[in-house]
Amino acid sequence: MNEPILAAHGVSKSYLSGDRRLQILRGVDLTLGAGESLSIRGESGSGKSTLLHLLAGLDTPDTGEVRWQGSPDTGPQRRGRFLGMVFQSFYLIPELNARENVLMARRIVGRPDAGARARADELLARVGLSGRTRHLPNQLSGGERQRVAVARALMNSPPLLLADEPTGNLDEGTADSVIDLLLSLCADTRTALVLVTHSLTFAAKAQRRLFLHDGLLQEA
Repeated sequence: MNEPILAAHGVSKSYLSGDRRLQILRGVDLTLGAGESLSIRGESGSGKSTLLHLLAGLDTPDTGEVRWQGSPDTGPQRRGRFLGMVFQSFYLIPELNARENVLMARRIVGRPDAGARARADELLARVGLSGRTRHLPNQLSGGERQRVAVARALMNSPPLLLADEPTGNLDEGTADSVIDLLLSLCADTRTALVLVTHSLTFAAKAQRRLFLHDGLLQEA
């Protein structure tokens, strides 16, 4: 049996709020195979973003562990090659054009060469922005900026992509096209996807659907 791309076992997390400790996650278990898409829904404040940060190795669980392809190494040196992330707020560098923003992902793991620049152009073409590679973020629509962010997340051909409410700042029609693009690109490249979303419609497009409630994941 192939090792899961992503596995979380018994993951819990709490935070101190004043003199109270708030339990956010309670023994979460999750596995994800190569090329598989998984959506996670939950009420506001249910801990979806907390869980995503733990899966990304950006925070450490109180108990349990997260493994990437069977390894507990979720540190920054590995992260740049292992996963890409797409956020609600795009996080593009305003002084850099679309192509340069995509190439920033490559700079995390090494200096961009001609091959990397060609890949950035290819990805921008695949997200429908071949004519906008030299445009700055403020010259792009919200949907176009999120497409740049998707291309950036896939720049290093990661086996895993994590998307945290990637359509939260988009209108309904644009949001739908971005979700379809994200799912189709991940399917084409066999990239495993964890999609955190409030939308029942978008969540239903993933191969597997989970719901986070009272700190636990359950089948949706």
